[in-house]
Amino acid sequence: MNRIRITYKFILHFLTAKNTLGFGVHSPYVFNFTNLVIYNKGYYYIFSNIEKLRSELKKDKTILNYDDFGTGKKRNKTIAEITSKSLKPAKYGQLLYKLSDYIKAQNILELGTSLGLTTTYLASPSSVCHIVSMEGSTQIANVAINNFKLLNIKNVQIEVGNIDITLSKVLSEFDSLDLIFIDANHKSLAVLSYFEQMMTKIHGESVIVIDDIYWSRDMENAWGKIKEHPKVMSTIDLFHMGIVLFNSNLNKTHYKMRF
Repeated sequence: MNRIRITYKFILHFLTAKNTLGFGVHSPYVFNFTNLVIYNKGYYYIFSNIEKLRSELKKDKTILNYDDFGTGKKRNKTIAEITSKSLKPAKYGQLLYKLSDYIKAQNILELGTSLGLTTTYLASPSSVCHIVSMEGSTQIANVAINNFKLLNIKNVQIEVGNIDITLSKVLSEFDSLDLIFIDANHKSLAVLSYFEQMMTKIHGESVIVIDDIYWSRDMENAWGKIKEHPKVMSTIDLFHMGIVLFNSNLNKTHYKMRF
């Protein structure tokens, strides 16, 4: 990740994106989505429990040795390092909670479990929703499983292994998917492959969220190609995340919003 490039891109996004609270958005669907998901300031009890656990994980000096399939490198990091440097900040996890709640997601797929905090946000709106979260490292997956127990999360199934190999099997177990969060391999070839495979499982109300869309020029290129996909009707660019909508009633429109 080139930090100078990321900073420049963020400033450019801030200057060109809108913070309209939905006003100026012509589509009623996107207007409601903007107000009830993106700019919804509601705070739910589970948030405090998750963030309390985050604070505890930031102090955990346990060292994890694992393979990073996204980069092909071996990693040696403490749980505290992973928590501080790799996990999504609270507001993005809480955005995913509100999104899951808003669309009443019943079938959810997450690519990249990490320590399971984002997974918990996705799974918490409904105890009857089914979420499969995919993680490459057994060590990291075991930490996530323990975190689910601490937070009393019982509706998550973790699939451990290289996502490039295991994704087709996992997808075959779903008739359809309501919500997908892609936060794993940060290379365009992989992201576009994942996205294309998922097209057989999406429906008009499905939503796909892609993390780190400006991580690199390569990821930005992937985001551009996803926006052009014939099944994609609208996208919302929040800089650190991209939201993809498939509702056939939408006109092909791409929004940039501050978050």
